[in-house]
Amino acid sequence: MHILLVEDDHLLGESVKEYLEENGIDVEWIEDDREIENIFDFNRYDVIVLDLILKYQKGEDILRNLRMKGVKTPIIILTAKDTIKDKETCFNYGADDYLTKPFSPKELLLRIKALSKRKHIETVFKIGDVEIDIDRQTVYKNGEEVKLSKTMWELLYLLLKNKGSVVSNERILNYVWGTKPVGDEIIRTYIKELRKILPKDSIKTYKGRGYKLE
Repeated sequence: MHILLVEDDHLLGESVKEYLEENGIDVEWIEDDREIENIFDFNRYDVIVLDLILKYQKGEDILRNLRMKGVKTPIIILTAKDTIKDKETCFNYGADDYLTKPFSPKELLLRIKALSKRKHIETVFKIGDVEIDIDRQTVYKNGEEVKLSKTMWELLYLLLKNKGSVVSNERILNYVWGTKPVGDEIIRTYIKELRKILPKDSIKTYKGRGYKLE
C-alpha cells in the first residue's frame, strides 16, 4: 500500500511515517506543502492523509482543489481542528474520514486500511479476451499469461486507472518516465506494443492530446 502524508510538523510526520512503514505501508511524506504542486498523479496513492493547519496553504483548500481536479483517492483529514463546523466543511469538500489530534497511531493505521479497501473494490479488469489483475500485476490473454516490462505495466496501469478518460501525453511522461529526457515518440512506441495485446480499438488516440482506454 502506498500513501501520501501531508504534515508540516516534523516530529509528528517522522513518527507517523516510521510507524506506518513498520506496519508495511509505503509512505511518501510532504513536509513543505508547496511541494504538492509537483505531484502530477494523485490517483497512484491508495490513501492521502492531509493535515489542515499547514505553513503555506490551508488544508481545506488543498482538499477542495484535489476533488475539483477529479482526484478520487480516499482522503483522511488529520488535524487539531475538532469543531463540528470544521468537520462539516471537510466532508462537504470531499473528505472520506476525519481524525483529530492527539490520536492513536494504531487507529490511524486501521482507518487507512479501511479506506484503502474502498479504492480497491475493483482489482480485476476484463477487456475482451484480456484479463488484467491489478493486485497481482498480471495480464492474461485467452488464458495465457503475457509478460510485461515494468515500463509497459506502468503505462497500462495509468490507462486502466483512468479508463474512459483521456490521459495526456504530459501526464504519461511524468508518471511512467519521470525526469528522463524522453518525448512523445516513446509513448507511441509503447502504445503500439500495448495494442498488440489488447483488443482492437481499445486504446483511442487523441492527436496532440493523449490516449484513452475504452
